[in-house]
Amino acid sequence: MDPTNRGSEAFHDDEQSSAGVPRKRRPPREPAQADAAPGGQGPVRVVRLVSGDYLLTVNPVDGSEIEPCPPGSLPARPERHGPEQRAELRRAAAPPPPARQAGPQLPLLHREEERERLGRLLSRGRSVRLTGPSGSGRSVLLDAVAEDCAGLAPDGVVRLSGYRRTPGDLLHELFAAVHHAPLHRPDRAGLMAAVQNIGAVVVLDDLEFGGVALDELLDATPECAFLLSATPDVPAPSADSHVEEVFLGGLGRTGCLELLERAVDRALTDEEADWVADLWFESEGLPLRFVQAGALLRLGATAGTTATDAFDAFGERSADKEGTEGTDGESPAPLPTLAQAAAPATLLAAALGEAARETLRFAVALGGELPHQAHLPALVGDTHADAAVGELLACGLITPVAGHYRLAAGVADQLIAGYGEEWARQAAATAHTAAQHYAWWAGHPSVSPERIAVEADAILAALAALTGEEDSGHRAAAVLLARTAAPAFAAALHWGAWERSLRHGQEAARIAGEVGEEAYFHHELGVLALCTGNLDRARSELEASIGLRGVLADKRGTVAGRRALALVADRSGLALGARALPGSTPARPGGAIPPLPPPRTGVDGRLADGRTSAGEEIPDARSEQSAAPPAKAKVAATAAGEDTTAIIGRAVPGGAGAVAAAAVPPVPKAAPGAPRPAGARKGSWAQKLMSGGNRRNLLAAGAGALLAAVLGTVVTLGAASGGDAPPTGPVKPGQSASQQDGDGGLSADEPAAGEPGAPQVPARRGRQGEKKGDWGDGSASPRPSGSASSSADPEPSASSSRTPTGEPSSGASTKTPGGDGTKTPPVDPTPSKSQGGGDKTPTEKPSEPSKEPSKPSQPTAGGTNSASGPAPGGKPTAGKPTGGTPVA
Repeated sequence: MDPTNRGSEAFHDDEQSSAGVPRKRRPPREPAQADAAPGGQGPVRVVRLVSGDYLLTVNPVDGSEIEPCPPGSLPARPERHGPEQRAELRRAAAPPPPARQAGPQLPLLHREEERERLGRLLSRGRSVRLTGPSGSGRSVLLDAVAEDCAGLAPDGVVRLSGYRRTPGDLLHELFAAVHHAPLHRPDRAGLMAAVQNIGAVVVLDDLEFGGVALDELLDATPECAFLLSATPDVPAPSADSHVEEVFLGGLGRTGCLELLERAVDRALTDEEADWVADLWFESEGLPLRFVQAGALLRLGATAGTTATDAFDAFGERSADKEGTEGTDGESPAPLPTLAQAAAPATLLAAALGEAARETLRFAVALGGELPHQAHLPALVGDTHADAAVGELLACGLITPVAGHYRLAAGVADQLIAGYGEEWARQAAATAHTAAQHYAWWAGHPSVSPERIAVEADAILAALAALTGEEDSGHRAAAVLLARTAAPAFAAALHWGAWERSLRHGQEAARIAGEVGEEAYFHHELGVLALCTGNLDRARSELEASIGLRGVLADKRGTVAGRRALALVADRSGLALGARALPGSTPARPGGAIPPLPPPRTGVDGRLADGRTSAGEEIPDARSEQSAAPPAKAKVAATAAGEDTTAIIGRAVPGGAGAVAAAAVPPVPKAAPGAPRPAGARKGSWAQKLMSGGNRRNLLAAGAGALLAAVLGTVVTLGAASGGDAPPTGPVKPGQSASQQDGDGGLSADEPAAGEPGAPQVPARRGRQGEKKGDWGDGSASPRPSGSASSSADPEPSASSSRTPTGEPSSGASTKTPGGDGTKTPPVDPTPSKSQGGGDKTPTEKPSEPSKEPSKPSQPTAGGTNSASGPAPGGKPTAGKPTGGTPVA
């Protein structure tokens, strides 16, 4: 636009300026190149579609972006197609007719019985499986039965192909064939709800699965009647699937003779009739073998003949050969042998034109897949190469599969055996040429994603052929093709081909060392896994993509990957229900969601998908980091007055020692008589710890229990040794109130004998460990400090000493001046060590000794050796101590 004129420049081309000079037209601006295609073709297609409750933006540059779909972007309820739309979809799904018909149209012969039986079973709503070998004419019979059942079901007849399809792919294709839902791919729940109401006759050719997978398909569509076609090597349906089995064999001899006459478009001679009889016996009457035999007879292809001898460039018989053959009675070309008729591919290829042989060479290099006839002129280099499809189809070398053609059964092996050495050397170069062509074509802005999806099998075959090649150029071509075609498959809702192309591209990029491309494929695989509900795979793929893009400092790609990874974490939390994630806020009192039942865990405490049952989102251990143990859930603060119960773990039987109780967050008490919640079950504390995390919780609890047991034992022994109450009963002589029997220790604050401040005793100091005199009754001997100790030394002391006033005398017993001859017990003058410490005065009267003391030694003259001596006043001591305070 002109900056001085807001209108379009198209309306101002002839305007003149105010001065009358023609206005100079400004050159057009270059369009903004925000996004460029990988191949450099210009702007790329950015498609937005809805997958379940996700809004997916297919971005071929930085990777697809996924986010929760806003309410305003959710698609409306899909509408069903009308009869005209269904017919148009069937024509679009059928293989394209050849550009030019090269042979006669062969009808369905001698199959009336099978056709009538199949139609009768389908009209009753029964599902039927038609089993027959390759080349038995199953596809032609299915076309005839589909025409007969066109008006049976409300949704008509739906033609599907099971070639390289899973049950999920077929359900999505069935949904798209009945409903009009552009750019909308429902999730699993929405898909099941939609296909349950479909009432149609589903004709499914080339089925590749059976058993449980087939039961899943049949159970999801209860209102549909299926006509299945498979080979005998496909697994059979399960016994309870109620699928009728119809086997399709070969034709009879008469049918094979009639089919061959129609193939050559003339009557057979007697010699040819005998040759057909031998071929019927050898081939078991398979119609494909007779179509190929008719091509041999029609083209005159025998050993030593070439296409230039009797055919032009379009595979038609020359006018001179056609007019002179058989006019003068000459015999026709010799018949091929049975060995040649059993493997006619090499002979037929030699009889065809150069363009047809090049088309076969591309098909062999692509694993049997034939490119679309519109691509053959560019691939082969011949403008008339599109006519080769009609020639190959008339010769029976290719058969229709889904929406394209591929080599018939056994043709690829026959061509490799005939042209093996030559075509084997050129196989990689041929696949490389096809990959380059498809990469250019798929990246062109004028090509719609639906057209690219039609060529999905040929594109995937080219990727598979180039991925494992050693040549770097081949791998680079595979990466470019996968990068270009994968977004188109995603936009066309052909997600089976999308995933396979991403797998091939990721492997080729890894081998080639293209880190940026490998990161892109990992990102796309993560987005695809998130759309299909596989959260674990999505997390691993996205983490790999973010790591690779971090190495390359790709900020835009890293941001896209982190957004998708955040959505994965969010969906993982929703999938866990009421289980709290690490770091989440505690639930509010009164509004807590009841906990889910504990899930089944493995030996290591993890679920089947890798998560812990407590709901912690712990990523798998990487090479640069170790896996952290699951965080403990925070205990929510209970409201005031709320009644809670603390769960205490039980001791393990046979465990050593006491086991500490495992602290478990309090749970509300259930009301009396309330029903037990579903899924709640009893279990030991070990099982609860194992289900809440991993073995580390159990080991930590065991270590804590052992530590508590050791500490408890130490505290108990300490309390038992020093914390008992003083004994009750009378106090023995010379024993303080706080003193115990057998206590001979010295207090910590009492000085030892011989030190300053110690009591002075003029007697022999006892040595450590020396045994003292025995009183006979085991009673404590009196001490100068007022403490008592047990004495076992029967030998009395001969030294004279004076004891403090008021304490019982010890040492040698003497006769008192009174002459009563009272004997006193021997005294050990060694001061005793009291545990309680300090000198204490006895407060009670000591008890009398229960036994007679030992006989004392004779006293010395002129005095007494008694420590107590006679009391003042001349009265002898009767052995009873008097009160008083001990003197140092």
